[in-house]
Amino acid sequence: MKPRKLKLFEAAERLRLSSEALARMMKELGFKERGYTSYINPDEFEAVKARLRDEKQKIKQSMQRKPPSSKRTSARRPRVPPEQEIQRAVKETLARMDHKHSRKKPPRPKHSTRPARKFRRAEEEQNIFEPKRESQHTSVRETSVSAFMSVSEVAHSFGVPPAEIIKRCVAMGVFVTINERLNLDTISILAEDFGIKIRVEEEPALAAEEETEEFEHKSRPPVVVIMGHVDHGKTTLLDYIRKTRVAAQEAGRITQSIGAYTAQVKDYRIVFLDTPGHEAFTAMRARGTSVADLAVLVVAADDGIKPQTIEAINHAKAADLPIIVAITKSDLATADPDKVKTQLTQHSIVVEAFGGKTIAIEVSGVTGQGVDDLLDAIQVTSMELNLEAPYEGHARGVVIESKLDKSKGTITTIIVEKGTLERGDPYICGDWSGRVREMTDENSKRLERATPGMPVLVLGVGGITEPGETFEVIESERAARELAQRRQLLRRERTLARASKLSLESIQKQIQTGDIKELKIILKGDVFGSVEALTSSLENLSIDEVKVRVIHSGVGPINITDVNLAEASGAVIIGFHVTVHADARSRATDVGIEIRTYKVIYDAIDDVRAAMLGMLEPEEEEVILGHAEARQVFKIPKVGTISGSYMLDGKVTRDSKVRVYRGNEQLAETTLASLQRFEKSVKEVEAGFEFGMRLAEWDDLKQGDKFEFFNVIQRERKQ
Repeated sequence: MKPRKLKLFEAAERLRLSSEALARMMKELGFKERGYTSYINPDEFEAVKARLRDEKQKIKQSMQRKPPSSKRTSARRPRVPPEQEIQRAVKETLARMDHKHSRKKPPRPKHSTRPARKFRRAEEEQNIFEPKRESQHTSVRETSVSAFMSVSEVAHSFGVPPAEIIKRCVAMGVFVTINERLNLDTISILAEDFGIKIRVEEEPALAAEEETEEFEHKSRPPVVVIMGHVDHGKTTLLDYIRKTRVAAQEAGRITQSIGAYTAQVKDYRIVFLDTPGHEAFTAMRARGTSVADLAVLVVAADDGIKPQTIEAINHAKAADLPIIVAITKSDLATADPDKVKTQLTQHSIVVEAFGGKTIAIEVSGVTGQGVDDLLDAIQVTSMELNLEAPYEGHARGVVIESKLDKSKGTITTIIVEKGTLERGDPYICGDWSGRVREMTDENSKRLERATPGMPVLVLGVGGITEPGETFEVIESERAARELAQRRQLLRRERTLARASKLSLESIQKQIQTGDIKELKIILKGDVFGSVEALTSSLENLSIDEVKVRVIHSGVGPINITDVNLAEASGAVIIGFHVTVHADARSRATDVGIEIRTYKVIYDAIDDVRAAMLGMLEPEEEEVILGHAEARQVFKIPKVGTISGSYMLDGKVTRDSKVRVYRGNEQLAETTLASLQRFEKSVKEVEAGFEFGMRLAEWDDLKQGDKFEFFNVIQRERKQ
């Protein structure tokens, strides 16, 4: 019997490895890179098993011939210059600070057997990686890393036991477990410790790539983007097509405007993209995921080529899309189609009437003239493109539009590119994951499945997603959740890397919004005594909201190294009686770092103090008013959810804020939309009375939910 193919994550489970560890090992063995749900053949599986057996055998041999030794190999890193030490100290501090924020996790269940399994797996992974430990300091090796690798993955990449990585992290003040993920700062410091040169890889393909060559490809409908200048009849043309080809299919239904819809033309379908201003089209091209197959360029016969027409032409050419020209308003007396065709030649678009290959149709969105010819031209062009896609396998699509609806939550419009999307499928979309709870077409008709080329509205995605993001079905909801978490970590890492550059003018605003808790300063002076005095004076300005910290000080001009350090750590540079090197000033301008120089020490102190204290927010104090319980819940159409509640203690006022609890979990914090007793609005309700209320922007209420009412009062800050 021929052994069946295994998916990568299944093979990893059999080998008792993580999926990423197996993927990296296969890459080292020379096999092509795979996603978590890609198939690996039996030969590849056996090759990995052989590699693991060889490594275990090497461990046994090394343990048998290794003589006892009382000497300990020094892991002390070589002495580095002071400037590098400063940068390293900054990295360690940032790593510790970042780790504290990223370690917040929900409490684990009290009764669980999983830790034991985790420790067994840690020991097994340690055995696998142990052989490389002997040579870790014998030569400088190079390895590839990426942001937010786990401790075990870093250990595998470095060729050291996971326990050694954990020990080095603890020495830096970063407490981690074997499965915890490390940021790039921490990984780079560990690489220095082990004498390893690292290459930072671009973001790995987080979504699972499934091999589609084994699925049959079938014909799919074309996706057409309609582009053109404002007021050239694009909307009128689209409305005519919708009226005659779309709305007629769903009599009595309200057709939504969603940015993508299907037109039935005889026995074939066409998907139209409505992208006002080309925002989604541009965003998709920027991500390399242009979903359109061809473009219809709309040009008014009475107005000719305009700036946005040229922009649309450039967009279509950049995306390498075939262009069909629709010359609108041809029914007007002032129409001059030949003039339009002549103008098009100036932009390398030669229509068939002038001996070129571009189809040009004269149409009218008012009378319908030429619309059927335009639709036929789209069909002919799409047939030449031979548009096909696999209908089997996991679905993948592209986000066209994402918006928040008050009653339905997040509505994400996608076009399925391959596979069949079904209700209940686990997915990852941008930074969000979940299951497809409900999906509809543009006519609000519920769908159980969607095939390639279909535009669908997916309800309940966790948040707003940018146009051009991929929507992919994953093997399991757990795998999708892990991938989404990794994407969120990577996005956070990039956000931190692009930390807003500080200037003294922006400090006031950032303090108020809570964006900064520490003002970092790089200080340069002409003599050591002045630098020391100014350092002490500035750090003494620290207040509860913001601590002033001089992360680096020195004597001499402000140079490019100071600017690089300021960029990496988000600091302001202050100079006292010093000059600024030209390259440093140029670099600071490019990256948005502010450099301030002073002649009088008190001017520097006053500027920093004024920026910090000048516009601090008043102190806020929370006052608990009372607590209530939901006794009955009523859902009223066009109104919302009403909670029939009982006041347990204290009171509730019309202007109260409220927290909603279910069990021990806080669900929401919002305000009251209405407060009533016996169908009359009231200003407050005391303890022991029943009342009805509706919450602002929160309808998910159940019997037994608890409410905590409070107000926030502001007190003048005492400086």
